[in-house]
Amino acid sequence: MLKVGDKCPLFKGIDQNGDEFDASTVIGKKRCVIYFYPKNETKVCTAQACAFRDAYETFKDNNCEVIGISGDSAKSHQAFAENHSLPFVLISDGDKSIRKLFEVPKDFLIIPGRYTFIVDENGIILEIFHDAAGSSSHTKTAFNVLNIDPL
Repeated sequence: MLKVGDKCPLFKGIDQNGDEFDASTVIGKKRCVIYFYPKNETKVCTAQACAFRDAYETFKDNNCEVIGISGDSAKSHQAFAENHSLPFVLISDGDKSIRKLFEVPKDFLIIPGRYTFIVDENGIILEIFHDAAGSSSHTKTAFNVLNIDPL
């Protein structure tokens, strides 16, 4: 698995609008919180996405972009983003190529893992956080690692 201090991999994927997203437009240019989650519209994943939504302006104000990635389709991501007013990009990883690039393991042997990668403005991984059942803990960890005051 990738580790703290590694260069964050660059990737491309299709976002919730059906457009190609190229991570090189943000990685190495601003701080990033890249979070992998199992599935749209499930209880914990929705709570996690909404925690990032509620904190998004604070992240943006601190030169940080939030990127959510799951195996759901772009169409599913679009509905998820609309249902919960998610202002950040959601990337479809149906073939699991981005998950493999980041070496994200499964939780409980079958569920796609819930991992958050916190990346500095130079593209270096500052922290890798895993909490299979947590939702807001990923946001709190990102604030702490990036020295962002959430208030």
